[in-house]
Amino acid sequence: MSLYQKVENDIKAAMLAKEKEKLEALRAIKAAFLLAKTEKGASETLSEDVELKVIQKLVKQRKESAELYKSNGRNDLSDKELFEAEVIATYLPAQLSEAEIEAEVRKVVEAVGAKGPQDMGKVMGMANKQLSGKAESRVVAQKVKEILASL
Repeated sequence: MSLYQKVENDIKAAMLAKEKEKLEALRAIKAAFLLAKTEKGASETLSEDVELKVIQKLVKQRKESAELYKSNGRNDLSDKELFEAEVIATYLPAQLSEAEIEAEVRKVVEAVGAKGPQDMGKVMGMANKQLSGKAESRVVAQKVKEILASL
């Protein structure tokens, strides 16, 4: 079952259970999927990779919005955004720990044959492909920088 179908089923369940806040988050996912389907060059069905990228983007947006609200003293809106981020994040695969990310990045560095910081682009391209959905790009970039700096 694709993520889209899973979200559709969860929307129905949330409607029956009258879970208003959860329903809002699920509808946001569905809307983002529909937008991704209608983008130029997109196919009728989304690949799993595209679905994961959409979900990651939504979680990131919610977290950034929550930070902005919190910094402006709007804890009510911040809490709402964080709740939505949690609901949306349940559709992501389990996130890797920092040690696991570091181990994967080291494998990529060896595979690419990176010699130092000048090979950042090569390593990031391959690392982002392998760790897509399993780790935030920001954390991967940080690990890549640390490892390449130590070479």
